[in-house]
Amino acid sequence: MKMRVSGKSTSRRLAAAVMTLGVLIAAAPAPAAADTGLDRQALRQGLNAVHEAGMFGIYSQVRDGSQTWQAASGVADVATGRPVQPGMVHRVGSITKTFTSVAVLQQVARGAVELDAPIGRYLPDVVPGERGERITVRMLLNHTSHIADHVPYAFPSLMQGSAQSLDDNRFRVFTRAELVRLGVDATPTGEPGATPGIYSNTNYLVAGLLLEKVTGVGAEEYITRNVIRKAGLRHTSFPRTPHIPGPNSRAYESMFGWFDPPRDYSVYSPTWISTAGAMVSTMDDLNRFYRALLRGELIGAAELAEMKKTVPVLAGGVLNYGLGLYYSDLPCGRFWGHSGGVFGMGTESMTSEDGVRQLSMGVNRTKYQTVDENGNVVLHPIDYASIDYFLLATCGQSAGAQTRAAQPSYVPFAVDRVSVKR
Repeated sequence: MKMRVSGKSTSRRLAAAVMTLGVLIAAAPAPAAADTGLDRQALRQGLNAVHEAGMFGIYSQVRDGSQTWQAASGVADVATGRPVQPGMVHRVGSITKTFTSVAVLQQVARGAVELDAPIGRYLPDVVPGERGERITVRMLLNHTSHIADHVPYAFPSLMQGSAQSLDDNRFRVFTRAELVRLGVDATPTGEPGATPGIYSNTNYLVAGLLLEKVTGVGAEEYITRNVIRKAGLRHTSFPRTPHIPGPNSRAYESMFGWFDPPRDYSVYSPTWISTAGAMVSTMDDLNRFYRALLRGELIGAAELAEMKKTVPVLAGGVLNYGLGLYYSDLPCGRFWGHSGGVFGMGTESMTSEDGVRQLSMGVNRTKYQTVDENGNVVLHPIDYASIDYFLLATCGQSAGAQTRAAQPSYVPFAVDRVSVKR
């Protein structure tokens, strides 16, 4: 099974996700009730299988009503053999977007922001002219603004077949404004509001600037006070230094074979991704957050309904994307959440429509797949083991032969994209 990414003859650019691959089941059976309870032995075997397939370390928490299971498998440091632990603090990448969206929707509820107002009303110097009048706040949050992603321009060597700029800028402190300018000045990916949308991290940096404009405080400070603390999260934060606060794993990036052995990117300045993906958290905190969100404890019913209005968004596959939230229809029903990925760390957090069943999982090795001569990402045994564990944790059943025979449709767990050339 291969997934087509993109290709050119001699200077092939890959639009690639920043973590392991996930799954949306194609030709899935009609939704049925998820198995009640947690098969702890099966979950342990499934988690171990991901490690045995080649993932260095994985940690996860699964909830079913009042029941909770959490475990880890593998190593946090391949040099020392230090084991991973279930409660490790982890860079969660684009899951940050859900937090940022909640913060913006709180301002919508206050009347300080209108979802369908042009961003130029609030930030005329950030998105100037006609584009600022055509792009709305909603378009930023659901990725239909068609503002280009700033990441390839912040690390330009990734488009030239080299990771040099990634290493050169590892500890550089970027400002949101300069990164937004990179995205706004680049060629748009389409007309404002057009669907399918194109996933762009720049959208959520603009959302951070919007928060600062209407609240008068730093975006990270506002999100910390009004989202993280309101949800009762104790291990979730925007790091103030290049280091991950608290017990953590190293983060290993393979970059589709560029790095052999994989390089450790656990320490770097997170300013390049800011309110689009700079947060750290634990699997327990992520489950608590999405449970609180979907129960209406962080925003009102009207705002939550807006979050759940989805459009198709291209991000390696097609996502049913709302406002910082997307859904996957699995064999046992609909699950809401988000994926996240940064260099070396990937995360998945999904919650059933009724809030009963939850899965959060983090891994410490990314882009371990290979790429063939036609620019296709060739799936790795880690991917199939991850699919099995994902479905076991969410639906209480393995993917098994039936799903594999049906050729499931893959999308990145982390929908962040970077462009690299081979």
